[in-house]
Amino acid sequence: MKHIYKPGKDDSKPVLLLLHGTGGTEQDLLGLADLIDPDAGVLSVRGNVLENGMPRFFRRLAEGIFDEEDLIFRTKELNSFLDEAAKENGFDRLNVIAVGYSNGANIAASLLFHYAEALKGAILHHPMVPRRGIDLPDLAGVPVFITAGKNDPICPAKESEDLDELLAGAGAVTEVHWEMNGHSLTRTEVDAAAEWYKTIFGK
Repeated sequence: MKHIYKPGKDDSKPVLLLLHGTGGTEQDLLGLADLIDPDAGVLSVRGNVLENGMPRFFRRLAEGIFDEEDLIFRTKELNSFLDEAAKENGFDRLNVIAVGYSNGANIAASLLFHYAEALKGAILHHPMVPRRGIDLPDLAGVPVFITAGKNDPICPAKESEDLDELLAGAGAVTEVHWEMNGHSLTRTEVDAAAEWYKTIFGK
């Protein structure tokens, strides 16, 4: 997978896995990593699927309707890529925290839904429920921060509420930050995520 890797200034710090929204690239969220933890390592990945020329992490059948078969395949692909990247770059595979926006947040949530130790934690900006009606792995103690818009036209508020409930039901320690800024990724929610990160992981 196309990606950028930057080692952290402190090996004990997590590696921030940056996952862009539809049409983004591995360059898009680099600024977020600096705001969250400038000493952490960074692994910023570009999605392998193209939709009308726009990179995504998995296919969808229509707006808000995921291609579930492709989602499962791409989630496995990303998880395997993380295994390989950890070996290649010498970082701790069990110390990866996802920071995703929109489609990137959805693939991060899918990692949590499918693999117990894929992520040490996650910051999900405007995510949806990746799959329904499945048993989640044991996520006991995994911290997850969700930001959502009460008036988000792409990701209805109920999606974020349901995701919060499903993750918490699997043992994750969740927190939801609400705004009234639609689907856009705002500085205020990024700042809220950075404060949450400091509380959970220190800085």
